[in-house]
Amino acid sequence: MCLMRYVVTGGTGFIGRRVVSRLLDARPDAEVWILVRRQSLGRFEELAGQWGERAKPLVGELTEPGLGLTDEAIAELGDVDHVVHCAAIYDITAGESEQRAANVDGTRAVVDLAMRLDATLHHVSSIAVAGDFHGEFTEDDFDVGQQLPTPYHQTKFEAEQLVRSTPGLRRRIYRPAVVVGDSRTGEMDKIDGPYYFFGVLAKLAVLPRLTPIMLPDTGRTNIVPVDYVADALVALMHADASDGQTFHLASPKTIGLRGIYRGIARPAGLPPLRGSLPRSMATPVLKVRGRPKVWRNMVATQLGIPGEVLDVVDLAPTFISEQTQNALRGSGIAVPDFGSYAPALWRYWAEHLDPDRARRDDPEGPLVGRHVIITGASSGIGRASAVAVAERGATVFALARNGDALDDLVGEIRANGGQAYAFTCDVTDSGSVEHTVKDILGRFHHVDYLVNNAGRSIRRSVVNQTDRLHDYERVMAVNYFGAVRMVLALLPHWQERRFGHVVNVSSAGVQARSPKYSAYLPTKAALDTFSEVVGTETLSDHITFTNIHMPLVATPMIKPSRRLNPVPPITAEHAAAMVVRGLVDKPARIDTPLGTLSEAGLYFVPKLSRRVLHQVFLGYPDSAAARGEGTSETPEVLAGQPSSRRPKRPARAVVAGVRVPGPVKWAARLVPGVHW
Repeated sequence: MCLMRYVVTGGTGFIGRRVVSRLLDARPDAEVWILVRRQSLGRFEELAGQWGERAKPLVGELTEPGLGLTDEAIAELGDVDHVVHCAAIYDITAGESEQRAANVDGTRAVVDLAMRLDATLHHVSSIAVAGDFHGEFTEDDFDVGQQLPTPYHQTKFEAEQLVRSTPGLRRRIYRPAVVVGDSRTGEMDKIDGPYYFFGVLAKLAVLPRLTPIMLPDTGRTNIVPVDYVADALVALMHADASDGQTFHLASPKTIGLRGIYRGIARPAGLPPLRGSLPRSMATPVLKVRGRPKVWRNMVATQLGIPGEVLDVVDLAPTFISEQTQNALRGSGIAVPDFGSYAPALWRYWAEHLDPDRARRDDPEGPLVGRHVIITGASSGIGRASAVAVAERGATVFALARNGDALDDLVGEIRANGGQAYAFTCDVTDSGSVEHTVKDILGRFHHVDYLVNNAGRSIRRSVVNQTDRLHDYERVMAVNYFGAVRMVLALLPHWQERRFGHVVNVSSAGVQARSPKYSAYLPTKAALDTFSEVVGTETLSDHITFTNIHMPLVATPMIKPSRRLNPVPPITAEHAAAMVVRGLVDKPARIDTPLGTLSEAGLYFVPKLSRRVLHQVFLGYPDSAAARGEGTSETPEVLAGQPSSRRPKRPARAVVAGVRVPGPVKWAARLVPGVHW
């Protein structure tokens, strides 16, 4: 058997790497050169461990002139028999210029290479070349007056046209249908085609089994598993007397939304279909034009479906595959029924591709296995929250400026069987925050939650601060800009994972407009508003925020005020229970009855409320330190400073120091955003 040489483009891609494996397995004499970008050599080396020495890298670039190959590199190839062109952008949502550079200009360069090597070109095209043609589209059909609705359709058509129109080129063309994962393992490399609808269907799993699910039989498409495409392509490459032919690698039957639902219903835990709806019911959504289309696309984005997909969701042509079937007869290669491998597709998607998989709770508890950053963790609310969160199975990343206190906290958590790590970090320093977040992500790969607890408090009347602008600046630096730094540092990571949640330890004083805190409360109000605004922007990314309007808490932060506070404080453990609830339930805000009452008073009886607050101002004077009188006291304390008292075991059902009756809790939930 003589040596057979191949050049494969896209050989490290989803289809291409399977083609390479089958060429090497089927032909012991095969030597395969794989066009690979320099930045993808690492990926090639991983695959080469499976392929062996007969797979060789050919460093180049699809979008560069001449594929970026030197004359010396081409001469080193020797006598090449086949050039297999798998590389392309298979993404209907990609930009037109990007698709044109890869799909059209890249194909032109590959055609030139095949001509120069005097090799047979095997061009992987797509059924997209048929566009919106209505009726039977045979393997010999090409330009039949069809419309090409997207840049993807247009560029795949132009690429195939280049191959067809090149004089003297020996070629075979393959048109795969919508390629999904492996029919045995379900392995897939990205969300495409029917996968866009898996996330929407997954949400139906919460419905009872008896729910009468009815769907229109719309969204008809043609689906084939990637293992069939690779098997068929390699077999057809070596079929006798097939040069000049085109092969449809398509299923003999199309499948619609109802068929996809039936295929994945059992593994996804969906209620079974109870009936069918007319196809016309989907028309107002799929065929909408003008301004309604913009709104439709916005809704689709929130569901995780690109608007471009809805425009081509119904396949118009019927693909005839007679030449393919004749050439494969007797080989045992055929398209399996979708229902036979749909469960494997679903399981792989759920485990590896579901954009929302990071949001799923562990069956053993909502915080089990979660990674939680807590700032200001060396004392007070932060320390108690770290202990409470670790007891519920989370891994705590404790941040503060005091490294010794953090080490003590971490030692206590680990002694009790929990997981915790200390990171010395100053949230007022951008470099410190950036370094710490990168360190955490580098070592532990992901962060699920952030608790913005680090803070500075000053209790001082404004008349005693007229020459102390720095009071306002340094409190804002910690309470607002420090928290914002943490959010901005984590946001790209959360957008990539499509999951993240922030709990901000705010203050009930924001609701009450408590006097003597003109430096402190505006910083918390700013953080509240920042989170509410950003939360509206990141909703589709599943990045959410909880603002906890804490009542007064007995921590080192309030010690300078001694008995000058108008309400008794709750314990740090009770505050930690509120933090845990914010992490688990993720409400937009957690308030207290007194805070809600104060806020309502400012809206409904503003004059009376101001009088009451002024009386509080008069009745609870500044401390000696706040008045500037000689004393060792200080009216301000930074959250996270060490405390001599270790927290008790975290409380669970106490809010604001009192047990709230069930009917009152229920009534609170009738008020939007209020969670007591």
